[in-house]
Amino acid sequence: MKRFASFLLAPFIFITKYFKACVFLLIVIILLVTFVSPEPKSQANLAKLYLTGPIIDSQGFYEQIKKIKKNPQIKGVLLIINSPGGAMGASIEISDMIKSLRESMPVVAYVQSLMASGGYYGGMYANSIIASRGALIGSIGVIFNGMNVENLMQKLGLQNQGIHAGEYKEIGTMMRAWNENEREFLSSLIQEEYQMFIEDVAEARGLHAGNYKSFAEGKIFSAKNALKLKLIDEIGTQDRAIELLREMTQVDKPIWMEKGRLEGFLDSLVEQSSKIAFSAFGAMLR
Repeated sequence: MKRFASFLLAPFIFITKYFKACVFLLIVIILLVTFVSPEPKSQANLAKLYLTGPIIDSQGFYEQIKKIKKNPQIKGVLLIINSPGGAMGASIEISDMIKSLRESMPVVAYVQSLMASGGYYGGMYANSIIASRGALIGSIGVIFNGMNVENLMQKLGLQNQGIHAGEYKEIGTMMRAWNENEREFLSSLIQEEYQMFIEDVAEARGLHAGNYKSFAEGKIFSAKNALKLKLIDEIGTQDRAIELLREMTQVDKPIWMEKGRLEGFLDSLVEQSSKIAFSAFGAMLR
């Protein structure tokens, strides 16, 4: 058991021991990428917006949209989606951003391989959703989960201690099994969030919320079945999505606003960190 504990603590010991060296290396990489990064094309008339990886927060997505809105020459947006979902709050924020963005310009979503749960929430307000024929769509549902490490703590000889005020202040704790009142409270909360998800999907896609069992319930669909259920508008390639966006915007020769190398590198770094956090913790809409 001590070996197991040492294994779990090893990454943290390494980071603590070599923290300064890691920070220095990161700064060097950022500087190198900065010096070799070309400036984005200033005459861009279309933009690519990325909703990829686990959704932990919405700040990076907000920055992408802010950059697009600052350029008056941008006529439309290609929203590229490949996300399994993530945090409820962040997914809703992204959804509202897309809903607002489409009021000022056309937004065509293209699903590369996955548009699930919070990923679906985030992109469902696009003017049109085109998915790859191999994509998976849906998983419209809500989950709140967490570990119970009480037995492991006992075997390691560790005890949790703390002081709290309020019956539900420790709700969702991983240090013990949840009591019946906590489970009932969480279940009520999840059902409330789930109902909001259903109603928002129905509004965005012109569906009837009362028929939620056909398109929701956490089910994941192939692109073919998602099309039948009207969760997407078309099955096609990314080229088809670009073609549709060009038709909507009347842009003959697309010049894309895309991420610079530094921005892409930092976003990739954040995305990898998000995947680790997504795998480790609960409280997710997925």
